[in-house]
Amino acid sequence: MRKINILIGTILILTAVSSGGTALLNVSYDPTRELYQKINVEFTEQYNKDKAGKVSVKMSHGGSGKQARAVIDGLEADVVTLALAYDIDEIAKNGKRIDSSWQKKFPHNSTPFTSTIVFLVRKGNPKKIKDWDDIVKNGVSVITPNPKTSGGARWNYLAAWGFAKKKYGSDEKAFEFITSLFKNVPVLDAGARGATTTFVQRGIGDVLIAWENEAYLSIHEIGKDKVEIIVPSISILAEPPVAIVDNVVKKHRTEKIAHDYITFLYSPPAQEIGAQNYYRPQLKEVAEKYKNTFANVELFTVDNVFGGWQKAHKTHFADGGIFDNIYQQ
Repeated sequence: MRKINILIGTILILTAVSSGGTALLNVSYDPTRELYQKINVEFTEQYNKDKAGKVSVKMSHGGSGKQARAVIDGLEADVVTLALAYDIDEIAKNGKRIDSSWQKKFPHNSTPFTSTIVFLVRKGNPKKIKDWDDIVKNGVSVITPNPKTSGGARWNYLAAWGFAKKKYGSDEKAFEFITSLFKNVPVLDAGARGATTTFVQRGIGDVLIAWENEAYLSIHEIGKDKVEIIVPSISILAEPPVAIVDNVVKKHRTEKIAHDYITFLYSPPAQEIGAQNYYRPQLKEVAEKYKNTFANVELFTVDNVFGGWQKAHKTHFADGGIFDNIYQQ
């Protein structure tokens, strides 16, 4: 699989070069297909008009952890737009392809959009799901992807853990809560989009734990007569970051274009596209314009509850960590 990913990335780059223009490869996570399809059109039209150039942006999508591993193994991404900071840290640490100070290079810790975690249920909410407590009850089938491969799944897991720790007062009680939750999970897809497909198209499960943007997109695609969104009482501030892959852009001589591309993500047009695709914009004037689109929910952060992504990964998702212990049960 790694060799296939690397080969695909190489083919994309060679195809772009042979067409007489300059191409960026953006390696991204599962649910961003629609977002970047629109952003890339806006960016290339504006850039080529202003610079009188011929720039294109190619995409690669998949589970965030798998995408990070592909870049470490040689997939020549010019930029990465992944689901969580830990995956980019891994590229910096193991692939030596990104400067370790990457998160300081762009505003908001290099996070142009944010999101959170919500529930998607069948129309009429037949299982009466209102909060996290309801999805650990007997007889409730829960769809969430695999935290070992999916960034979205890690956000889901930590959101549930944070709720349980706050309500029940300890990590021990949170462990019991998460164990009960995963007993209700019949299948673990590799990525967030795969989990959405399982719930929406295959009709499996009573509730999907999902990125907010994925939940809204599902309603937009299949209609309010099929599914509806339930916003829990408390959730996590999901911060999917972006970074330039330094040694690749030097090799491709795309440093300036890659920087302009990431900078564009913070611009009003891109922030508008983000909000229209149900990502929470960072730009205040755009956020104000779309304030009624997003639910007002109490949000906690990975740093506040888990001590940051490095600690969260080591404790929960590393080999032999808490998730492995839970899932083996």
